[in-house]
Amino acid sequence: MIEVIGVSFKKNSKIYYFSPNGLDIKKNSNVIVKTERGLQYGNVEKSNFNIDSKKLTTSLSEVVRIASKKDTEKHLKNQEDAKKALIKCRELVLKYNLNMYILEANYTFDRSQLLFTFLSESRVDFRKLAKDLANIYKTRIELRQVGVRDKAKEVGGFGSCGRELCCSKFLCDFDSVSINMAKNQNIALNPTKINGACGRLLCCLKYEDECYKECAKGLPKVGKKVETDEGIGKVISVDILKRKYKAELSDNRIIEVDLNESN
Repeated sequence: MIEVIGVSFKKNSKIYYFSPNGLDIKKNSNVIVKTERGLQYGNVEKSNFNIDSKKLTTSLSEVVRIASKKDTEKHLKNQEDAKKALIKCRELVLKYNLNMYILEANYTFDRSQLLFTFLSESRVDFRKLAKDLANIYKTRIELRQVGVRDKAKEVGGFGSCGRELCCSKFLCDFDSVSINMAKNQNIALNPTKINGACGRLLCCLKYEDECYKECAKGLPKVGKKVETDEGIGKVISVDILKRKYKAELSDNRIIEVDLNESN
């Protein structure tokens, strides 16, 4: 077991683990930590706790210090400067007529790097853009292409359920979602029903997938012939969560079979 804290760098973003470096750090505190990109200012989502070292997929970096008032002021200044850099970058994109949309800009805490994330449907030659940005801001520039899900997370909005988009509300990571999940849940494969605001499959299809798989065990498929207490029938509908199905018998009678009772 190893002692760690959980830190995020943006609202509703992924939580990263860091060594508290002997410090007792409370939840919602702000800290300065070492990362691959340089020093970063983060918010503590989980205070000191122990975790199995085998669960760590990367090497553990350290907390440099608990953020001071001066650190917070510098962080806020970095955010303001990043907003200005975002506007300038978008102007240059228009100037060079590049097929890309700049989503956001972020400085590392020590301003050793300025990261721009962008959306594009194809590969983009942004070498001239990167060179101009480096000349303007005198720091290392990185332009990172992201997907439409990232754009939905950044822009926000409401889903077909009427609630705020999961990705902009609480999701930290984008899990893999497949069309089989919709099939498992007997959802009509209509793009307007199973696609989210980003145009990709709904993230919420993942939430109940394991539950549907478990409930579906032992249930026959629609169209399959089954033997019932009243004779051979053909399955015409299935209620997965209630673990029931309806079958049409040879005399055209329709019966309902409840697997909960048979078990």
